[in-house]
Amino acid sequence: MEEELKCPVCGSLFREPIILPCSHNVCLPCARTIAVQTPESEQHLPPLLHPRVPAPPAAATAPGAGAGPGAAAGSAACLDSECAAGGGGDHADKLSLHSETDSGYGSYTPSLKSPNGVRVLPLVPAPPGAAAAPRGAGPASSSLTCPQCHRSASLDQRGLRGFQRNRLLEAIVQRYQQGRAAAAAAAKCQLCDRSPPEPAAVLCEQCEVLYCAACQLRCHPARGPFAKHRLAPPPAHPGAPGGGGDGGGGKGAGGGRKLPTCAEHDLENYSMYCVSCRSPVCYQCLEEGKHSKHDVKALGAMWKQHKAQLSQALNGVSDKAKEAKEFLVQLKNLLQQIQENGLDYEACLVAQCDALVDALTRQKAKLLTKVTKEREHKLKVVWDQINHCTLKLRQSTGLMEYCLEVIKENDPSGFLQISDALIKRVQVSQEQWVKGALEPKVSAEFDLTLDSEPLLQSIHQLDFIQMKCRVPPVPLLQLEKCCTRNNSVTLAWRMPPLSHNPVEGYILELDDGDGGQFREVYVGKETLCTIDGLHFNSTYNARVKAFNSSGVGPYSKTVILQTSDVAWFTFDPSSAHRDIVLSNDNQTATCNSYDDRVVLGTAAFSKGVHYWELHVDRYDNHPDPAFGIARINVVKDMMLGKDDKAWAMYVDNNRSWFMHCNSHTNRTEGGVSKGATVGVLLDLNKHNLTFYINGQQQGPPAFENIEGVFMPALSLNRNVQVTLHTGLEVPQCVKQTKLPNN
Repeated sequence: MEEELKCPVCGSLFREPIILPCSHNVCLPCARTIAVQTPESEQHLPPLLHPRVPAPPAAATAPGAGAGPGAAAGSAACLDSECAAGGGGDHADKLSLHSETDSGYGSYTPSLKSPNGVRVLPLVPAPPGAAAAPRGAGPASSSLTCPQCHRSASLDQRGLRGFQRNRLLEAIVQRYQQGRAAAAAAAKCQLCDRSPPEPAAVLCEQCEVLYCAACQLRCHPARGPFAKHRLAPPPAHPGAPGGGGDGGGGKGAGGGRKLPTCAEHDLENYSMYCVSCRSPVCYQCLEEGKHSKHDVKALGAMWKQHKAQLSQALNGVSDKAKEAKEFLVQLKNLLQQIQENGLDYEACLVAQCDALVDALTRQKAKLLTKVTKEREHKLKVVWDQINHCTLKLRQSTGLMEYCLEVIKENDPSGFLQISDALIKRVQVSQEQWVKGALEPKVSAEFDLTLDSEPLLQSIHQLDFIQMKCRVPPVPLLQLEKCCTRNNSVTLAWRMPPLSHNPVEGYILELDDGDGGQFREVYVGKETLCTIDGLHFNSTYNARVKAFNSSGVGPYSKTVILQTSDVAWFTFDPSSAHRDIVLSNDNQTATCNSYDDRVVLGTAAFSKGVHYWELHVDRYDNHPDPAFGIARINVVKDMMLGKDDKAWAMYVDNNRSWFMHCNSHTNRTEGGVSKGATVGVLLDLNKHNLTFYINGQQQGPPAFENIEGVFMPALSLNRNVQVTLHTGLEVPQCVKQTKLPNN
């Protein structure tokens, strides 16, 4: 509470506090120092042209210049009722509002900083000779700037007496000073052996123990575990006057304290409260009509109402203060946990690094052993070769010397007796020095290479894994965005809100549409995926999971998707021959060429039974269009069925043939004309293909034992125009035409 009882200007406890219009308080002596004075003739000058007007000395103030209460304040700063400048009442203060933006003092007057850190505007002294200003000079206007909110308020002819005195705050300050003195005298050391104990000098906020100076040095030294404890002055005693009670030391509101009187009428007590002016008034103020149009209520009722509002607001602040205390306890516990965890992590880090150093030392010993063995092996080989070569060299030298001595002898018969054997010995000795015998068997270089760069790079990259054991959470499937279209399904998902674990990608899994095992169909960073080429009239189960460097997260919930019962598709302009012309939303096809050109459908079938029809819109000059199925890579610049990638029926106005790999089979009477309908029945359950013309089966099943993925196909030239009809139910009863015997 002490901070609330300090003046924002001087930083000391309030002395004679007054209430500013902005509801802030300031000491009366401080208010005299921060008030500014501006002559009225200079109020409309530009801010930089305002002169610095020093206040006249106290000796120049005429006696009687400040009559009534507060005259001393007026004579001290020339801010009350009258100033003696010019020697008369011509310089009475007038009401004038000044702000920091229009008065010029915001940029002209230097600002000071109070002990509480609040910027204040000092008193601007009047220039020399201002006391003898001519009588023609305009009157001066005084203003006061709040040191907290910087709002300016003008002073009227009453000066600082126009501000109400905060007697309640003054009484609280008085009780607080008395209580603090009594508490300081009552605080005793809790560890003293003396009787009575010595007065307490400090309080340890962590130990919550009061110490005198001697006990503090003996029991609570500022070293070791106590080095971080905070020592503070002994607090005010809770039961002491002003230390938290309801006014045990001062006089209560009804305990004999003098009731405050009206600032305008000294003999009248406050009895009413003006809501508009937000100030108490007396009965005489109401009689004079100053508050005639204002909302005036009884002082006691408003006191109780405002007291209840303040109590209610205090309850809210008390709840927040309680939460703040709990939060502080949590933070202190967090400090301790951080300290303990830091020590644990330091020990763990040291142990891990020591283990790495030990492992490196052991590996270093192993590598040194290998180097020693290699060196010893090389030395042994070289020494063996030296010894062997030395022996051979000694033998060869001895033989050479002996041969030279034999050559010196002049006895032919004796020479011939040993010459053959000697020549053989010399030849054998020469053969011993074969190629490579005079080359070292080992090199001086060591065939050992140590690649330490990967390990060194790993050491440089050694760091903490921030997301330790933090795999991504379960993705949430966005069912409103999941849909099916024909034999394609689209799935969308997202991560749950407030998820801070990083995600590097997703894995989407789909079963086989028949209750089989799941398989991966997509791995990537996108959260929307479409899977094409599924089976029609099938039910698929899908699920998704996320992964990052720490691992793979759990699966999401399984979503069930049903593909269309029948196929809806059109002609595919992207795969059609360039001579094909499509219209009617790619459902009608014709051709610009007299040669046959192929166009495929947008659907692909690998399972199930499918049926579609083609209506002949135009048929001129008896062409022979072909209808059927094909692979995606069918040849598109010749009649359908002439290669091994298509199975088709081509038909004219009289008869039809089935064709695959340019092989014509099953000639059947009956052709097409304008308005005819050709039906195609693809049964991949029985693996056959059947054609219909105008609802009747055209010949036997055209092809059997067909397997794989097929697309609807058509070939035509410029004499034919057909329209595709899809999404048809498979015909249940088809009237079969009796086939003639060919």
